[in-house]
Amino acid sequence: MNKVYKSILSVSAAAIVAAATIAPVIVNAWGDSSNGRPSYTLEQINDGKLGDKITFNSISNGKIGDEKNFVGAKVAGANVSTWNANEIKVKDGETYTIRLFVHNNSPRGMQAIAKGVKASFSIPTNVAKSQTIVGYLDSSNATPNRVWDEVTLVADENIYLEYVDGSANFNNNKGDFKLPNEVITSGATLGYTSMNGEIPGCYEYSGVVTINVKVHSSVAAKVSKKVRIKGTKDWSESVNAKIGDEVEYQIEYTNLLAEQVKNVMIRDILPTNVEYVNDSTVLYNSNHQNGIKLSDNTVTTSGINIGDYNAKGNAYVRFTGKVVDKNMACGSNQLVNWASATVNSSSVKDAVYKDDASVMVDKTCKPDEPTPTPTPTPTPTPTPDTPTTIVNTGAGTIVTGAIGAGSVVTTLGYYLASRKKLM
Repeated sequence: MNKVYKSILSVSAAAIVAAATIAPVIVNAWGDSSNGRPSYTLEQINDGKLGDKITFNSISNGKIGDEKNFVGAKVAGANVSTWNANEIKVKDGETYTIRLFVHNNSPRGMQAIAKGVKASFSIPTNVAKSQTIVGYLDSSNATPNRVWDEVTLVADENIYLEYVDGSANFNNNKGDFKLPNEVITSGATLGYTSMNGEIPGCYEYSGVVTINVKVHSSVAAKVSKKVRIKGTKDWSESVNAKIGDEVEYQIEYTNLLAEQVKNVMIRDILPTNVEYVNDSTVLYNSNHQNGIKLSDNTVTTSGINIGDYNAKGNAYVRFTGKVVDKNMACGSNQLVNWASATVNSSSVKDAVYKDDASVMVDKTCKPDEPTPTPTPTPTPTPTPDTPTTIVNTGAGTIVTGAIGAGSVVTTLGYYLASRKKLM
């Protein structure tokens, strides 16, 4: 039976609290992959004007006002019902919650299930007084397939934005669902009772994606992440690999302060389908031009301490991962790998700087037939190579053991990625 939108007040209390009220402003920041989707009123939806078509966030008088303004921001934790839809004034050191409203506008409920629903955000990586975050919503059988909206964070001084690790969440009538950090790169799959990409039509199945970003007014370090197939020479931000291949990751850390930083911690977060190869971590800096092998195997868990670094001092950490198939989907898989550096000095405390690299894996599945286990491709013996841009670090004794995980997993710092991988 077709569902009817009787009034905004008929929406569940939980969904209303999650979505809140968007500030009434002129819609001027939205877009879509069809170059101009139409708007519908609740009355038009109830009269059947949408027909059998599935579309997202196109109701002009819905519970958040005009749904084309579906991305908003507010101070994290603020007990307010109004989201700033187009612009919000921000301050150094404060954390802000970014909201993306998700509503399949069809009134046909389970008879109009949107497929392949994903949400993603594009966060600027530059330093400026104005930073615009774009939120994207994708569905394989919706018209249009992609819609987007944006919100701008404005400050009195130059700022940069840090995505807070693990902050992505999807809230609907079924509760809260944690989303992966890939929500700011390749996107995170949404759903209703589970994150399976399927969302039926009508308000009762709507939800809200939220992420947190922190505002900073100074940059203390740069982190650059690269990857290559083991045995090859050139590093890049993304490589194509097969299940069973081994890949090498490189993390470059550079101190951008005019003072020494102490006990720099390097940590890497591997995606589910890449496994760390034991005893493969090597550190390069001015004290170890040819590299020193680290045997504690904690770079992908609690992290490693690579010592102290003077102004402009840098270091490289390299290690090997193996591509495995734990839960890969059929088709293209983007395995995003995150690196972070935690630094301390007289002017910064527990600041975290990040970058990421990707391994692309294409998995072919035959209908009604188990996916065969591929034979790993023999890995060529690599030609030894060392970084050529190491400068004086002033590094003291290298502590290869990790310090407490709480000292590593912090939400302060800067997401300094060189690109976005939104699909």
